[in-house]
Amino acid sequence: MTRRFAFLHGSRIFSFTYSALALFFTGCTVGPNYKRPNTDAPAVYRGLTPEDASSASTQSLGDQKWWEVFQDEQLQKLIRTALQQNYDVRIAATHVLEAQEQLGITRANQFPNVSAAGNGTNLHNPVTGPFPAYGLTLGKVVASAAWDIDFWGKYRRATEAARANLLATGWAREEVNATLVANVAAAYFQLRELDLELDISQKALASRKESLELTKTLEEHGINSILDVRQAEQLVYIAAADIADLKRRIGQQEDFLSVLLGNNPGPIDPRGKELIDQPHSPVVPAGLPSQLLERRPDIRQSEELLAAANAQIGVARAAYFPDISLTAAPGFQSSALTSLFSGPAGMWTFAGTVTQPIFNAGQIRSGVRLAEAQREEALLTYQKNIQGAFRDVSDALIAYQQNQEFRAQEELLARAAEDSARLSGKRYEAGTTNYLEVLTNETNYLSAELGLAQARLNELLALVQIYKALGGGWQQ
Repeated sequence: MTRRFAFLHGSRIFSFTYSALALFFTGCTVGPNYKRPNTDAPAVYRGLTPEDASSASTQSLGDQKWWEVFQDEQLQKLIRTALQQNYDVRIAATHVLEAQEQLGITRANQFPNVSAAGNGTNLHNPVTGPFPAYGLTLGKVVASAAWDIDFWGKYRRATEAARANLLATGWAREEVNATLVANVAAAYFQLRELDLELDISQKALASRKESLELTKTLEEHGINSILDVRQAEQLVYIAAADIADLKRRIGQQEDFLSVLLGNNPGPIDPRGKELIDQPHSPVVPAGLPSQLLERRPDIRQSEELLAAANAQIGVARAAYFPDISLTAAPGFQSSALTSLFSGPAGMWTFAGTVTQPIFNAGQIRSGVRLAEAQREEALLTYQKNIQGAFRDVSDALIAYQQNQEFRAQEELLARAAEDSARLSGKRYEAGTTNYLEVLTNETNYLSAELGLAQARLNELLALVQIYKALGGGWQQ
């Protein structure tokens, strides 16, 4: 009897499993399969010179590691610290972990849910009137399994969407890394430019103090008037005020950079290379525009979100078709624990359910249309981001080229202003001109030097912009 029970029990389980697997593997997956949309990529980037456009190659600045582009050792240390400690980077990493677990939750719907339960009861009643005493002992162990067969691919499409969302979250983390690298580099260059302005202003203050002393001496000997002294004092006070303001800006810039590093506001020490010594190539290889689709993390993120939205259409369409569920509950029940697992104690239940939607007032149709509209939105966002990426690169290339030309003109202006200030100072010492000429030329020279410092900064910031626009900075 026991062997017969075991044989029948095993046959039923085998038949149940075989039927379920046959239904599962012969099922179809509704909804469209993802295919990358066609894009209208330009042949070359706008902003390249004709020589650069004719010699465009697959090499790109965006393919280089960030430590190859930014060669200041102190800047490299700051970037490494930021990538380890910055809160945005750490938050993005937790988003990836969340997406991984969400994928696991969604994927689990494709498999049966199996559970087991057991209970035991012992009941004893004493003699009650004419009724004799009686007792009852009952033991029960039951396993249950439920499987919502993914015949139409609803759960497979949902898993596909979750997997795409996980990849999108990963690319979002890389975008955060790339943005952080660019922000730290830009903040560091801005700090070094403020340091340069402070050095220029301090030298100007020292020079103007010497000029003030000379003016006072000449006024005491009756060569100049008190007006010249007052004008010389104005130059000293202006330079001193500029220094105080620059120290304020430097402190605030250090605080900003410290927070990017994941630290509390504080000084940035030591400094690295001077602003004028920061290495950068006059010609930047941009590569082919078509490569930008593979290199930029934000575009890759948009594409994965598009793939996820595409898979959700299949999830919505699967609601049109019957829902097939299988349940099984084998177990044992006996009044004696010693015979709980014997043949006669066996019990089981097998059931199958098919549910077909008939009327839901257009809810399923609206769900499909909603998924299709969301896919269209994701597609337009993807195409918009691609177009914006091409513009970012073009704007950065134009800025880098024009800032180089502007910096060259500022260098000529600064040299001319320096020579004018030197000549006017000699003329004033010789008594052939008044102090107004010195005042004008000294002011022009300081302005030209500060303008040149800003021009050098803009050139470096354009390089950072090109590197970020070309999809560089996230490669570790």
